[in-house]
Amino acid sequence: MKKRVFLIGGYKKTKSLAVSLLKKGYEVTAINGDMEKCVVLSEIDDLAVIHGDGSKPYVLEEANAYNADIAIALTESDADNLVICELCKKKFRVKKTVALITDSKKSEFFYRMGIDSVVCAITAIANIIEQQAFLDEIATLVPLGEGRVRIAQVPIPQSSPAVDKMLWEIKLPREVLVGCILRGEKSLVPRGETRVLAGDVLVLISSDEHEKAAVRELTGA
Repeated sequence: MKKRVFLIGGYKKTKSLAVSLLKKGYEVTAINGDMEKCVVLSEIDDLAVIHGDGSKPYVLEEANAYNADIAIALTESDADNLVICELCKKKFRVKKTVALITDSKKSEFFYRMGIDSVVCAITAIANIIEQQAFLDEIATLVPLGEGRVRIAQVPIPQSSPAVDKMLWEIKLPREVLVGCILRGEKSLVPRGETRVLAGDVLVLISSDEHEKAAVRELTGA
């Protein structure tokens, strides 16, 4: 059965994310309070579009949020995104919630409130820059040709079985290496006793056949 993803609020990010998720086989519903934006979003093939304020319980109920597997709040308001995720998690029992925020200092509070994943646009850009520098350095050391080795970025949600465990306690395949941990605005060189926290992003170096097993072990998905 296809996983069902709700994209609530937002526009440009919603369009890009919807197209990407649909290509990967997800069933995607977009909820937006702006009718003109809904009209444009409805032009995306296979995307279900609902006009309404996603921070209102009756809108989520009419959209059948009870059947959602993942809810992603993409409005321009951090407060609204928190409310949306809280409603989806506590009222509609959505398994995983993701909130976009503009202020990275709010990340810890959002996690304490039970949000599974928090994405800060500014921090994400910084992490991409840091990660690229890391990849540039190891590219001369790792044989990346012919698909023998893969480099993957794995976000760790609050619900992950790896949260609060030290790396040596996580049963990763022997062929998988955790090359770097991106934590907020920092890049950490991991050691066996490094503890994995919710919100971390682990950069894995692995063979094709072992990447999926490692991701399952880290995220539980």
